[in-house]
Amino acid sequence: MPPASAHLDGVTPMPSVAPLAAAFDGFILDQWGVLHDGTQPYPGAAECLRRMRAAGKRIVVLSNSGKREKDNLQLMAGMGFDIGLIDRFVSAGEDARTALEARAHPFHRALGRRCFAFTRGGDRALLEGIGLEFVARVQSADFIAAIGNDSPQRTLADYEPELQAGIARGLPMVCANPDLARLTPAGLVEAPGVLARRYATLGGTVFYHGKPHPAIYEACLAALGCASEKVLTIGDSIEHDVAGAARVGLRSALIPGGVHGPQLNVAWGELPLPGQWRSFAAMAPALPDYLLRAFNW
Repeated sequence: MPPASAHLDGVTPMPSVAPLAAAFDGFILDQWGVLHDGTQPYPGAAECLRRMRAAGKRIVVLSNSGKREKDNLQLMAGMGFDIGLIDRFVSAGEDARTALEARAHPFHRALGRRCFAFTRGGDRALLEGIGLEFVARVQSADFIAAIGNDSPQRTLADYEPELQAGIARGLPMVCANPDLARLTPAGLVEAPGVLARRYATLGGTVFYHGKPHPAIYEACLAALGCASEKVLTIGDSIEHDVAGAARVGLRSALIPGGVHGPQLNVAWGELPLPGQWRSFAAMAPALPDYLLRAFNW
């Protein structure tokens, strides 16, 4: 394992991915906040993927994206990533689509076919072609699907009437993207998970697909084919990447300049000062094994 010197109360700062690659065989990587910012790769990220593959490492990208696997791969390819280096792209959206199509789980089996979908820009492609009837009003639906939201144009408060309408009818919700915040070049904006969290707070029943819920990791581990103790997750979210890894017994590395950058007062590529980290860690639901400046070799 990498040396545990200069650790912050058990969390080891690492200068780069290279020493971690020497200790682990398989990697589960987040995309936004680790590989790219939604529009372009972070400096050195594409090269780091190439170096990892050259070192014989298995790589899975795990994202809470509400889009399908092929769409996410196309997005990464458009930014210049060599997607042939990735063994599998696992997305929360694809997981939700598969579940709604197969109806194997009792929760999904009990759902009707009329779906009111929260989307981003009206994009319902994730759930098209699997026998659902999309309705324009919550009052006409059998269930609600949260696959996107129109932040920052619409805030959580703007969705309250539709959420209350679902509660009034006792509709279940499928959340195809549990992220609470989305990292953009302009900063953080609300993600679909805020809709699901509010719905659950109101008393609604929500089935979550994606991190930090354990089921999504089964597909990742199957694609990696590595012993779990030789797998490391790398992400930028304590609530999703780090907590999700902890729930399934995997080790994790956090890039602090992602979604937690404002809280830690760090920019991308920086590590927090010890005092900042300890204050943040005292309130965190889980702690990573490592802090990583950036996804660089």
